[in-house]
Parts: sequence; structure tokens; C-alpha cells
Amino acid sequence: MKKKIGWIVLVLLFVGIAIQFVPYGSNRSNPQVISEPKWDSAYTKELFSRSCADCHSNQTKWPWYSNIAPVSWLVQRDVDQGRAKFNISELGRNSENEANEAAEAVQEGEMPMTAYVIMHPQANLSNQEKADLINGLSATFGGKNSKQEESEHDDN
Repeated sequence: MKKKIGWIVLVLLFVGIAIQFVPYGSNRSNPQVISEPKWDSAYTKELFSRSCADCHSNQTKWPWYSNIAPVSWLVQRDVDQGRAKFNISELGRNSENEANEAAEAVQEGEMPMTAYVIMHPQANLSNQEKADLINGLSATFGGKNSKQEESEHDDN
């Protein structure tokens, strides 16, 4: 039994080392910043930087674990998908850039992702900070915020 466990540990160790040589995506770099939004306030920019910018800009802070497979593959995938959907560093470059949906994603609890918040406690926004971010994103990029939606429903 001990021999079998020893072989299993040896195989897992070999696989763990071998996968470090399997690259995924870009080499954890940050492309050039092409544009910067005209933020409605410095506070909105600070909240966005704390909770969104690692995946939705070209100014990603790559933590140490982003270099260790298989976690590195997941981090790279999340950044690639985040940048493809909404990237403040490339506004106007991609017609698919869904900046106007950013406030809605925060309001519906889709963003920031739970796994990101667990690994980045500074991204865990209070209810007031979430409300401020939603209003700031709406003011910066357009789209509806909760106050606008409430007033529209009241008019009907």
C-alpha cells in the first residue's frame, strides 16, 4: 500500500512540474494603453481600479500565483475574457467593448467575480461603494443605474 501511494505521489509531482512548461495565452503581459476614459470622478476611478481593472484594463497586476500552472491558466483565461468583453484601456478600438453594461454587471452581482474577491480582498466593496461604483460607471460610460430605473418605473 505504501509503495502504491509513493508511486501516486511521484506521478503527481512529475505532472505538477511538467505542466509548468505548458503555456496558455499571452505571457502575462500588459498591452499598451490606447485610451483612458474620462471618469466622472477620481473616486469612481479608484473603485474601478480596486475591483475591476485587473481583468478590464491593460494594467493588470499579475500576482505570483499567475505564474504557476494550472492556476495561471485560469487567471489568464479570466483576464483574456474580461479584456475582450470590456477594456477601459482600449475604448473605441473594439465595437464589442460593452462599457455601457459595466454598471449593470455590478448591480446584478456578476462583477466582481466571487473568486476574484476571495483572492483580492480590496475588491470586496461595501454596499455603499457598490452603489457609488454603479452610479459612477453609469455616469462615465452611459447606461441605466438603479435611480434612473426606479424613476422610469414610477413614471409608468
